[in-house]
Amino acid sequence: MSRFSFEHPWVLGLILLFWICSRYCPARTQAIYFPHVRRLLSVHAHKSRWLEILKWIGIVSLLLALASPVLTDEYKQINKQGRDIMLIIDSSDSMRQRGFDPTDPLKSKFDVVKEVVSDFIDKRKNDRIGLINFASVAFVASPLTFEKKFLRQILTMQEPGIAGKRTAINDALLQTYNILNKSDAKTKIAILLTDGIDNASRISFDEIRRLISDSDVKLYTIGIGSYRDFDAPYLKALAQAGHGKFFAASNRQTLQKIYDAIDKLETSKLKSKKIVQHDYLYIYPLFVAILAMLFFIYLRTAKGVE
Repeated sequence: MSRFSFEHPWVLGLILLFWICSRYCPARTQAIYFPHVRRLLSVHAHKSRWLEILKWIGIVSLLLALASPVLTDEYKQINKQGRDIMLIIDSSDSMRQRGFDPTDPLKSKFDVVKEVVSDFIDKRKNDRIGLINFASVAFVASPLTFEKKFLRQILTMQEPGIAGKRTAINDALLQTYNILNKSDAKTKIAILLTDGIDNASRISFDEIRRLISDSDVKLYTIGIGSYRDFDAPYLKALAQAGHGKFFAASNRQTLQKIYDAIDKLETSKLKSKKIVQHDYLYIYPLFVAILAMLFFIYLRTAKGVE
């Protein structure tokens, strides 16, 4: 927002000083007695008024210029340091299981996951987010993108069984790391969610763990359902190799808290810098003052106005 001010406002007080002098400090000049002076002055009164107006326009404008009027604009320059995040979601047949949300037992695990993940996407304003869906095979449902609306639409289109009935966790991680390792982002994150045990991957656990540990991508793993459904030590080992954390969620509320916790752990940095811009306006009143004085001199000399 623009703000108008004077750099030297005290100069404006000189206007009062000039006014006082004009009233109580008349100029002393030599005078010759002339009995009809009043009649002469009345003839030229309208011309003298113009001189007085021009004189005061010149004085006031000059003092305004000396007071240095300035227009100040302040704004913040924000540098966003977002992150690249890949969401890896299990869509195997077991994700059809109901009862994961106590408030709505008819919803399947996958329905709840889509709602919670959609909320997580909304919160990540400055990040690029991608989506990998996996079951018997893994595929990229969405590349890394800033278009959150597009990503949520893709998410709503995912259904259990769309990629088969089994679980290929390692293959999904391989695709994820192939994408993130090519990213130029300073911070790269992968969030794996599953309710099963790997039984369909073509790459071994040792190979994927080596790939994860050699990468600068941080990995969070989430097992949902009961501990009988997923392999907790396996997911812990993956998270440890990826310098991240393992979480377990037995219901919707716990899963929501887990994504909220990850959101807080991986806060995007915003660096702001205050910029102040000054536009000096003294040239405008100075121009008016010079113009008024030129007209004043012209009327006094060329036209002989007193």
